[in-house]
Amino acid sequence: MNKTYPSAAAAMADIIKDGQTLAVGGFGLCGIPEALIEAVVQSGRKNLTAISNNAGVDGFGLGKLLATRQIRKMIASYVGENAEFERQYLAGELELEFTPQGTLAEKLRAGGSGIPAFFTKTGLGTIVAEGKEVREFDGKKYVMERSLTADIGLVKAWKGDRAGNLIYRKTARNFNPMCAMAGKVTVAEVELLVEAGELDADLIHTPGIFVQRIVHNPAPEKRIEQRTTRKD
Repeated sequence: MNKTYPSAAAAMADIIKDGQTLAVGGFGLCGIPEALIEAVVQSGRKNLTAISNNAGVDGFGLGKLLATRQIRKMIASYVGENAEFERQYLAGELELEFTPQGTLAEKLRAGGSGIPAFFTKTGLGTIVAEGKEVREFDGKKYVMERSLTADIGLVKAWKGDRAGNLIYRKTARNFNPMCAMAGKVTVAEVELLVEAGELDADLIHTPGIFVQRIVHNPAPEKRIEQRTTRKD
């Protein structure tokens, strides 16, 4: 089965709609689907909910979608690198659902596994637990967290085949496998594209069953989030 599309724009054209929820892989600027995010920008779709560890930086990653006011709500763990995010949130223009990082990963994994909810001690006794069910197991209290799914999963992998099997490279794996699982339709952006059957099955991180479309982007920009150099 050949799941490849000629471009990110072509892969997104008939599936991206106003008001959808997107699960977007990446951590900071590491392992983000740059071409797919740009395709969402160019689509002009509005009122989107983005599930992602963070909101990119000003002018790059999901920061592009904040600049164009296409994101209505963020479900994230960290947003400290984006001044436009701060401005929109403090002005009441952007809805925010803060979620502890490990909990966010498990909410996506559980959603992709068909598990509607789970219990965790993370956030117990804090504002994270407000309005949520708390239950006792073996003498200890746990917070119930609902899992997450998305209309579209957008992920970035190092290598993939035309059947959608993916291999991530080192820390760029981060949230990508969970976002791939959680998307009802998942689009993957890869740097290296090979024929089906060429990948070692034991090295595949995300099986092609979770990926519906794949795009080849051989030269991503890969910006560094913060560059620090020593003074002369």
